[in-house]
Amino acid sequence: MILYNRNRRLRTNQAIRDLVRETTLTTNDFIMPIFIAEGENVKEEISSMPGIYRQSLDLTVKEVKELWSLGIKAVNIYVKINENLKDNTGKEAWNKDGLMQKSIKAIKNAVPEMVIMPDVALDPYSIYGHDGIVEDNKIINDLTVDALVKMSLSHAEAGADFIAPSDMMDGRVAAIREALEENGFHEVGIMSYAAKYASSYYGPFRDALGSAPGFGDKKTYQMDYGNSKEAINETLKDIEEGADIVMVKPGLPYLDIVSKLNEIVDVPISVFQVSGEYAMIKAAAKNGWLDNDKIVIESLTCIKRAGASLISTYFAKEAAKLLNP
Repeated sequence: MILYNRNRRLRTNQAIRDLVRETTLTTNDFIMPIFIAEGENVKEEISSMPGIYRQSLDLTVKEVKELWSLGIKAVNIYVKINENLKDNTGKEAWNKDGLMQKSIKAIKNAVPEMVIMPDVALDPYSIYGHDGIVEDNKIINDLTVDALVKMSLSHAEAGADFIAPSDMMDGRVAAIREALEENGFHEVGIMSYAAKYASSYYGPFRDALGSAPGFGDKKTYQMDYGNSKEAINETLKDIEEGADIVMVKPGLPYLDIVSKLNEIVDVPISVFQVSGEYAMIKAAAKNGWLDNDKIVIESLTCIKRAGASLISTYFAKEAAKLLNP
């Protein structure tokens, strides 16, 4: 039998497979999410996320230096503040001496080249655990946007490279962009969580920050996981409003959205491989059902193959060591 096309020729050995590989994963693709706690010399493992810790700022600075040495060039920052600082306005979120602002300054001072992308949302600061200001058990959009603008400006003043609004309020990207321009922060970017779904994959993250909603859910502002056209609409609007990078969240279950967006938008697409995805892989590996190292690299490569330019992942540090042993 004569076969003119034998596709297996390009899979004959590892060298050939490496030569023709379409998608290559590197440490340049990673953003590492980090959780920062009050105090000194504090290191608390998050029980639902083995290997991930809430750390005080002194230890966080050491961690960021290690991340940079591994080739990781960006961090998402999340802070866990004391309960007595929480209220319904979220005003601690724009305290110039707050934990987030101090963290941005300390990281930028320690590793000036590190790209800092602090989270912009009110849930870690809210007594209700919601991403916005609450009135009559409803999340008030425009009042929340005003608060997010104040928060964003405080991050820019502290030295953030990108503002990363994760709240999904309408019009917040335009409001933040206008405020940055009016205040002279022309080079501060916006990485918008443009297509953030109301997902059950966020559970471990909420454990980490104590930010689970105190009533109801987040479905009036985060997206219905049954929708894809809505994701395209949300993303295109954010780009029109001034987003430099757009994010899809969660990751692996939503790669169809990433692929669709990759066909129609010209800005970089970021994907967040969220806490639930991390926890599932770790649990399966602990039980011997999956090979941890192989599935980590495979999952991240698949996210990039779908169209991601950047991947925010709790595996960033681990993957960097696997890629560059």
